[in-house]
Amino acid sequence: MNNTHRTMENYLIIRLSSLGDIIHTLPAFSALRKKFSEAKISWVVEEKGKEILDFVPGIDKTIAARTQGWPVHTRKFWREISRLKKEMKDRNQVALDFQGLLKSGLLGFLSGAEKRIGFHRKNLREPQAAWFYTDKLEKIPETIHVIDKNLKLLTMVGIRENRYEFPLVIPEELVRSVKEKLSRTGYSEEKKLVVYNVGAAWKTKRWFADRWARLIEMMKRKDLFLLLLWGSEEERALAEEVHKKTQTPLSPSFSLKEVMALVNQASLLVSGDTFALQAACAFSRPVVGIFGPTNPRRNGPFKAQDKVAFHEIECSYCYRRACRDPECLKKIIPEEVAELCSQALDKNE
Repeated sequence: MNNTHRTMENYLIIRLSSLGDIIHTLPAFSALRKKFSEAKISWVVEEKGKEILDFVPGIDKTIAARTQGWPVHTRKFWREISRLKKEMKDRNQVALDFQGLLKSGLLGFLSGAEKRIGFHRKNLREPQAAWFYTDKLEKIPETIHVIDKNLKLLTMVGIRENRYEFPLVIPEELVRSVKEKLSRTGYSEEKKLVVYNVGAAWKTKRWFADRWARLIEMMKRKDLFLLLLWGSEEERALAEEVHKKTQTPLSPSFSLKEVMALVNQASLLVSGDTFALQAACAFSRPVVGIFGPTNPRRNGPFKAQDKVAFHEIECSYCYRRACRDPECLKKIIPEEVAELCSQALDKNE
């Protein structure tokens, strides 16, 4: 394939969701922006993910999609597709589909881009997405980190990059607002902030309340301020259960942007495979990841300072959202996680 490009060719990034995957696409955007500093770069993203991109300088146009959860046979879905088509339209652009769904492939096609680039069929969540591509990356192993996978797609536009750069800028006024909310829970900046993110969208990613409680009891130190972070009402119920057992303060009701500002201030984040973990890694904050059905080498932390609690078993890497007997999580004990937390804190004294 010929990878030569016109100087002023524009680019359309398609990465609709999830929040963690949007974070994992930022190094690819950073590399694209560095290589083509004068190009117009647009990004199509679901509305919630747009809040992340608001913190990213250098995106010329963010196009918010409202298609999540809308069946393709509904009039509502196709009205939204029609609106997006008008917003994206630019013949002189290259569409890069980092999502790998039939929906995202269709959006690339409707953008009018002459060149539409995506992953090999074997690397797509929905192989039918490949119908809409003009150029496909060669098959790559799914064992590599998702960030590396995204960076490899850029080889199709002549970029070879292996650095992880996250161009995120948190406004100072937001940091001040989060600190003020934290102060109402008893937090003082004299202490190290340790955030326990007890929730996760999938039940199979959620560690158990009694084990969180045992971990927290082991981690109570005078120099630490411990905080329970939650997102949805289901996660709040889990956090409240841990609170009742430990008296650890619950976080206020934070917006997505406030969660990003919070984890950027933390001395340590302990979390399952969720957006908060990916955000903390992007900010180079120390983390301890608790991994069950997902692969930490593919989705997890990537710096030497980071720690992961994970036990490989016969059915590891199943990526199932429901399980009658989550042995992978049961094998992770509080004593093990407490030791990893101590190591992470000591390394970042």
